[in-house]
Amino acid sequence: MNFALILFIALVVTGGIWLADALLLKRRRAPGAAEPLLVEYAKSFFPVILIVFALRSFLVEPFKIPSGSMMPTLLVGDFILVNKFTYGIRLPVINKKIVPLNDPQRGDVMVFRFPADPGLDYIKRVVGVPGDVVEYRNKKLTINGVPVETKETGTYTYVSNGLNYVSATVYEERLGAATHTMMVEPERPSVVPHQVADFPYRENCSYNADGEGFACKVPAGHYFMMGDNRDASNDSRYWGFVPDENIVGRAFFIWMNFDDLGRIGTTIR
Repeated sequence: MNFALILFIALVVTGGIWLADALLLKRRRAPGAAEPLLVEYAKSFFPVILIVFALRSFLVEPFKIPSGSMMPTLLVGDFILVNKFTYGIRLPVINKKIVPLNDPQRGDVMVFRFPADPGLDYIKRVVGVPGDVVEYRNKKLTINGVPVETKETGTYTYVSNGLNYVSATVYEERLGAATHTMMVEPERPSVVPHQVADFPYRENCSYNADGEGFACKVPAGHYFMMGDNRDASNDSRYWGFVPDENIVGRAFFIWMNFDDLGRIGTTIR
């Protein structure tokens, strides 16, 4: 469901009714006659819809985390806020950038429209920016030939969707200027080759047949994304690069989690 499109249609309809009444219908009514119910509702809802539409389109947009692919950074049930203007101001609905500002940086947690189905919103971490060579072999990430700094910090256990008990090793990883947590399951392969799709710029990537790893060069205007829950994430390893026009914004804040109120007010890093 394209909620932005629904809001835009509601804005146009209520605004159109209000404008039509102000320019035409009002003049035809008898002095002192009550406004039609439709006009009354339109005049009441239009300002509210306009404010919500403006906030969601240009400032912040709320999202709910539906899966565990970004654990332990983000948990299922987290309600987050996404900064819509960090990477530039875009026209609502069509998502066309009209004012360039900042470019995504390695380590950013970013919401984007899934390249294979732009009607779906995904959230992952930026691992590679245009021109980068991203390698991931034996659970070790390398950017442009330089190993990414990691430090083991413990274990994380959870129950997966299949009701399987999972125990993963947690690391503190440094991508860019900041550090974040990520986790891996040592016994699982770095990538599952038969799950790799035939995506645009697939020729920029090479995969080991045994699942040991891969290497990809990020094309211009695209980004390479990975989940922090490395072995339970459907990400750029499998469906390719995210084009700039699919970017929604940068996730920065957890404002609610009904299952864990202690997460309220947590900054996303």
